[in-house]
Order: sequence, then structure tokens, then C-alpha cells
Amino acid sequence: MTDQPVELDKHRGMIAQQATELRRLRTDVEANAKALREREQALESHLLASPAQSWVEAAEKAHYLLSLFATTPAAMDPRRQRLIADVLKDFAVLSDGAVG
Repeated sequence: MTDQPVELDKHRGMIAQQATELRRLRTDVEANAKALREREQALESHLLASPAQSWVEAAEKAHYLLSLFATTPAAMDPRRQRLIADVLKDFAVLSDGAVG
């Protein structure tokens, strides 16, 4: 008997190894997606907690909303994508680079 662990993946066929790797990747993706949703909820709770106290804070909220909108089908039009990018640049310039 040996103290070396046996790596079972080496004893499986290629298809079984690929299936195992896909399951592991899917599990990782699902865990990351859940963590992202939780961080988004925390951010949104923070953004909703009180009204903006400055233009920079208002721009931060608008930046977040525009970023969400930019991922929707309605925002895929090249003109809208350019408009979103231009507005985000404007926020950065007007906020002395504080938004980004």
C-alpha cells in the first residue's frame, strides 16, 4: 500500500474526464454567478439607502444603471452603445475622473 493519493481522473476515459471537467466548471460558474448576484444586491441596497449628496454620487448611480442597460438587447444598437460610452466618459470628465 502507498501513501500517494490515487488520481481517479487518470483512470477514466477521455469522455468521462471531459464530463467531469464540465460539471466542475458549471459548478464554479454557478457559484460565481450567485456571488455576483449577492454583491449586486448589496450594491443596489447601498445605492438605494439614501439620495445622492453630490453630482459625483448621482453620476455613480447613473453609471451603474447605464452599465446594466448596456447589457440588454435594447442597448445593442451601435448608436446606443456609442451614446452610453459617451455619457460614461462625460461623467468621468465632469466628476474629475472619479467615476469609472
